[in-house]
Amino acid sequence: MKGLPVILMLLLAVLGCKEKSKKDANQAEEVATNLTTEETPVKFPVYDYDGLEPILNYDDDKTYIVNFWATWCKPCIEELPDFERTFAEYEDKNVRLILVSLDMPSMWKSKLEPYVEEHGLKGEVIILDDPKMNDWIPKIDAEWDGGIPASLIYNNEKRQFYAQGFTYEELKSELDKFL
Repeated sequence: MKGLPVILMLLLAVLGCKEKSKKDANQAEEVATNLTTEETPVKFPVYDYDGLEPILNYDDDKTYIVNFWATWCKPCIEELPDFERTFAEYEDKNVRLILVSLDMPSMWKSKLEPYVEEHGLKGEVIILDDPKMNDWIPKIDAEWDGGIPASLIYNNEKRQFYAQGFTYEELKSELDKFL
């Protein structure tokens, strides 16, 4: 009988630890749920390819420059000022610049938004978030290997895809062929 109080105390201690573990697990699950449901929305529209496709096929009186880029792509970043300059010069000629970011979701808030804000980009920034790249890349252009920078220039009468970077002079020269 002398051992009974010791056994009861051990039993209570074990049960108490189990209950604390359950409580800790519930709190961890609650924190994880809050992290996934209270994400801060990104400033730019996010599309999968089906959402992007209409943007690549507008049928109006404008000429569209659609540039595929990412903040981690050095050649993309180097050519963006030339796209912005060209857009500023041609905006009154019914030209629209659409900058399709291929940044990863983990970079949208930490890299993409600060970059766009810091550089004052005037082109329309949208995000393409579609992991099925083997499906959508050939729909944009059958010859495209998915490398960036890459651009599409199109209007009602003409459409051309460029799997390359541009200098200001090259972009302006190509754009003039559409106007």
